[in-house]
Amino acid sequence: MKVLLIYNPFAAHGQAKKILPEVEQAFQERGISFDLALTDYPEHGSLLAAEADFRKYDGIVAAGGDGTLFEVINGCYRNKKKLRVPIGVLPIGTGNAFARDLKLEASRWLDAVDIIAEGKRRKVDVGRFQTHGQTYYFLNILGLGFVADVTMTAKKLKMLGNMSYTLGVLYRTIRLKSFGANIRLDGKELERDCVFIEVSNTRYTSNFLMAPEAAIDDGLLDVTILNRVTRRRLLQAFPKVFTGEHVELPEVETFQAREISIETPDGEKVLTPDGEVLGISPVEITCLKQACEVFWK
Repeated sequence: MKVLLIYNPFAAHGQAKKILPEVEQAFQERGISFDLALTDYPEHGSLLAAEADFRKYDGIVAAGGDGTLFEVINGCYRNKKKLRVPIGVLPIGTGNAFARDLKLEASRWLDAVDIIAEGKRRKVDVGRFQTHGQTYYFLNILGLGFVADVTMTAKKLKMLGNMSYTLGVLYRTIRLKSFGANIRLDGKELERDCVFIEVSNTRYTSNFLMAPEAAIDDGLLDVTILNRVTRRRLLQAFPKVFTGEHVELPEVETFQAREISIETPDGEKVLTPDGEVLGISPVEITCLKQACEVFWK
């Protein structure tokens, strides 16, 4: 087996660079041949994947956090040769929400190497979203509203790991505002005054169990809407998102759909796909059923 290893040495605040020799040794010990491509700047991973000759590889491995995986999946879709190879996930970043659906934690990256070495594959859904003439893809989540605001704050506190998201929630709660949204779910029209909308392909957002019923290969995206709440009520409810119990609250609505359209008539809202800050509303989202293969037990 030979793979293209796209490796973010800056992941986990530079810790990824320190363990690179161990990662290389682990691949060699398991008989995995690899070409190492280090990312040097934001979106470099996407460029590396887009320009790769996939005919030379049995797979491509995204080594980093959710942002690295987001870059790699988008690069694969932009690759002119249109050849699809399975994607491996090496969770060595700050946020590894997609890896958690594979039952992998950042501390268990050796298990991820074992999975890649076994070569077993599974088809998973891919989310595609279009914003202002641009098309992107995601494997994890796409959010707007409060969740996007929290992500932007958390990025500034990234050195604190997953705690940065909790602190982001507390900070953004002080500035809490709802917004109007016109939502279309497979043709069904909704009008809401909401705090956030999150579209999930996977169960986790960072360490939050945002969409506990989501399945990564069912051809549907799970939509979670938090309708207008007070600051006090938000803080009271916040702990429930760690266990998935928030979906039982009266202020929370959940849906499943393949085609999703979101407009925000009161003004544009920033989008956060897979923990990145990219795009603004309005947005059109489609679930591409089992459109990507990943290495998985």
